[in-house]
Amino acid sequence: MAVLSVDTSAAVAVAVVSETGERLAARSVDERRRHAESLAPLVTAVLADAGTDRTALTAVVAGTGPAPFTGLRAGLVTARTLALALGVPVLGVPSLDALAVQAVADLGLAPDDEVLVAADARRKEVYWARYRVVSHESTHGVPVVRAVAGPDVAKAAQVAERLEDRPAAGRLAVVGEGASLYADVLGLDEDAPLLPDPVVLARVALQRRDAGHELPAEPLYLRRPDVHEPAGGPRVVPATGAVAG
Repeated sequence: MAVLSVDTSAAVAVAVVSETGERLAARSVDERRRHAESLAPLVTAVLADAGTDRTALTAVVAGTGPAPFTGLRAGLVTARTLALALGVPVLGVPSLDALAVQAVADLGLAPDDEVLVAADARRKEVYWARYRVVSHESTHGVPVVRAVAGPDVAKAAQVAERLEDRPAAGRLAVVGEGASLYADVLGLDEDAPLLPDPVVLARVALQRRDAGHELPAEPLYLRRPDVHEPAGGPRVVPATGAVAG
């Protein structure tokens, strides 16, 4: 029995883990424009690497962002479709949450320390959230973090201004690809994780599922898609069939 994990909030990242959270296989490609085309072959390759058939999957985990519309949608649609076909649940976890959990382990954070996670939102903005470390004790070897601000989207300078009001209690680590792009404003911890790890994403999902949390697979877009139908488009006049502006 195994769990497939998919994240398309930035690069395309896929992993297979056991029901206990053991890493069986993982792959990623730094593809930011062709998520849909890259994802299916990557899923097939990772299942083969793990020696697992898709019929052995007991759940599909999906990173829910926040992220730009097109890339995030590709991952969520794939996860939902596969889960529906197999008759297994799809478990949604915010991609920023996974990065925060990664940071606890990678940077040796302690309870009451905090993590600022910033992802690239394009348009010279970042998707961000700030977390407090609650505990290192949980199932599947996953630290427990709690969001204390965000998620939201803003200019890096605006996020930095909000940090000035943060109570001075414990260490603040800054991680994520968005922080690396605007390190002069936000700072960036040495050895900070930059992109969500699909293995960690799966472990967070399993820990939260076992704790009885709801894990909706709804996308966190935080803003309207770049392409949408213009308001006040043409309409058809029934009497003549002519198009009126």
